[in-house]
Amino acid sequence: MKDGIVSISPEVMGGTAVFAGTRVPVQTLLDYLEQGETIDSFLEGFPTVSRPQVVEFLEASTAAALAQLNHEIAA
Repeated sequence: MKDGIVSISPEVMGGTAVFAGTRVPVQTLLDYLEQGETIDSFLEGFPTVSRPQVVEFLEASTAAALAQLNHEIAA
């Protein structure tokens, strides 16, 4: 994942993956989306996270998931 999207540090939220520069866990975004909430709703609730961070995270996550599936299918 590109630098500047997600940060993991033992000093921030006990090492939970957070959006870089914030204390907002990426899992919170996934929970919002799983519950049918919109990205706009998430951003309203967590204004320290930027729309470009969310979009880049989702794009990188999708690419990683597809790469993993392709690897598993090819094996």
